[in-house]
Amino acid sequence: MTRVHLDQTLVAHAELELPEPAHRHLIQVLRLRVGDTLTVFDGRGNEAPATLIAVEKRSSRIVLAAPTQPRVESPLHITLLQGVSKGDRMDYTLQKAVELGVTRIQPLTTQRSVVKLDAERWAKKRDHWQGVIVSACEQSGRTRLPPLLPVTALEAAVTALPGAALKLALMPDQGVALRSLTPPAEGIVLLVGPEGGLSPAETDACRAAGFVAVQLGPRVLRTETAGVATLAALQALWGDWAA
Repeated sequence: MTRVHLDQTLVAHAELELPEPAHRHLIQVLRLRVGDTLTVFDGRGNEAPATLIAVEKRSSRIVLAAPTQPRVESPLHITLLQGVSKGDRMDYTLQKAVELGVTRIQPLTTQRSVVKLDAERWAKKRDHWQGVIVSACEQSGRTRLPPLLPVTALEAAVTALPGAALKLALMPDQGVALRSLTPPAEGIVLLVGPEGGLSPAETDACRAAGFVAVQLGPRVLRTETAGVATLAALQALWGDWAA
């Protein structure tokens, strides 16, 4: 079933005009026609079956059936603090993190970050990342869009976190195993460094902010692999894969 995100209130029998990007994708790419069905979701937990009722060259309209609130979100509340990586690596991390149920995403700049942009280019980058997140929600069946927080320096991000969450920082040469930790009651914060890893000063800042160093076995994982692997492990240990 084709799924489309609409940032609108979903009401049974409402007739809505599709946004231009959704219209182009559904009509020009997927070749949907009047009478074809799809699913729309609002990013806040609601979704509804919909039927195409009008197709024009530049616009199309749908009518909604009754909205529902399917239980597809993870019981774990995980904030991913991800050091920004280059190009497709960051896209891959965001896409898979969404598929694996992450709750919020905080991109980080660090002392060893390879990506260095001015304010205008950061804004364009965030718009692109937001599109990656929406597409991942559409594909994976999620009904809530994980908020994408502004790009922030690591030191500022770790000091602004709530104190009750279980804070984990991936460190390839030190740390404890995930299985040795107590399941969290107040959410999880997972910090993953960029390609060059964390500097000693950043490691100290994480420890001062209450982060626990975690190691994923004897092999060094790339930044785009490390966070995804840890999210999968967390879901298997304590999340909706554990049942």
